[in-house]
Amino acid sequence: MKSEEKSNFNPDLFRHRKASLLSVEKYVEGITQGDRTILGRAITLIESERVDHQQLAQQVIERCMPLSGKSIRIGITGSPGVGKSTFVEALGQVVIQDDHRVAVLAIDPTSTISKGSILGDKTRMEQLSNHPRAYIRPSASGQSLGGVARKTRETILLCEAAGYDVILIETVGVGQSEIAVHSMTDLFLLLLLPGAGDELQGIKRGIVEMADILAINKSDGERVHLARQTQLAYQQATHLALAKDSEWVPVVTTCSALEKTGIGEIWESVQNYHQSVQSNGYLPGNRKNQAVFWLKDHIDVYLRNSFYNHPAVARKKEDVEKDVMLGKCSPFQGAKILLDIFEKE
Repeated sequence: MKSEEKSNFNPDLFRHRKASLLSVEKYVEGITQGDRTILGRAITLIESERVDHQQLAQQVIERCMPLSGKSIRIGITGSPGVGKSTFVEALGQVVIQDDHRVAVLAIDPTSTISKGSILGDKTRMEQLSNHPRAYIRPSASGQSLGGVARKTRETILLCEAAGYDVILIETVGVGQSEIAVHSMTDLFLLLLLPGAGDELQGIKRGIVEMADILAINKSDGERVHLARQTQLAYQQATHLALAKDSEWVPVVTTCSALEKTGIGEIWESVQNYHQSVQSNGYLPGNRKNQAVFWLKDHIDVYLRNSFYNHPAVARKKEDVEKDVMLGKCSPFQGAKILLDIFEKE
């Protein structure tokens, strides 16, 4: 019986798993040569929680960093149902026609119950995903900052090193991920639906103020007139807002991703923005500030993980939580107890 079980075992299984990891040189070589398969495997390394994968990924990132930074990084958001995926595909096709290479980093919502993710953007962007000058990478948002995949920024660097000079980041669009996306992109594009008032669309006023381009999508058929009214309302609102550090006056326009109208004009506005912030020095300064922001964020993540993975803290944590729930000690006192343990050992 044992001999039969042994004969049915595939001896190549674990050899394949071990061989799936490449050397740093092979990853970097494949990425810089535009090998999409190796790029995908390198991004998988970045997203992995395994320590050995993380160490290898960081070496690859360090080698690729000198080759990054030459793209236009665009964050695209909007409330559910606004047509983000259709818009991203339409914009991506216009960008490719303008002789660029585009990478789409689509952050899909992760269930807080099952931890599952839809990861369906490759299906929704069928034409773009099949184009040789486009690369689409869906990533589960998980429990990371504002629903944005924790490793998205590193993924941007690898895509740039692979020669993609336009990076589109499609967010979940739930009102929190936008802050994180804004801190890793050059331009923030907000999609809106025809209709009056951002409150009716479930979009916070702060997100509207962050936007560099506001596009009223689904401006087609009977909604054209309503879209025009919405455009005028937002134009008035943006003129009343405080001036941006970039010195850019937000553009408010209409489009139909389904009918592919107004998309070319939006791409033209993107290029005008990029040229403006390059010439006035805002772009390099903003990227330096973003790098410091992510430095602090990684420190926060590291300290948080170190704290909760500390053996003595883990042993005491459940007891302290019970005392807090029973009112035997305050949350402040409970936190101090655990932090004292962490600092002493």
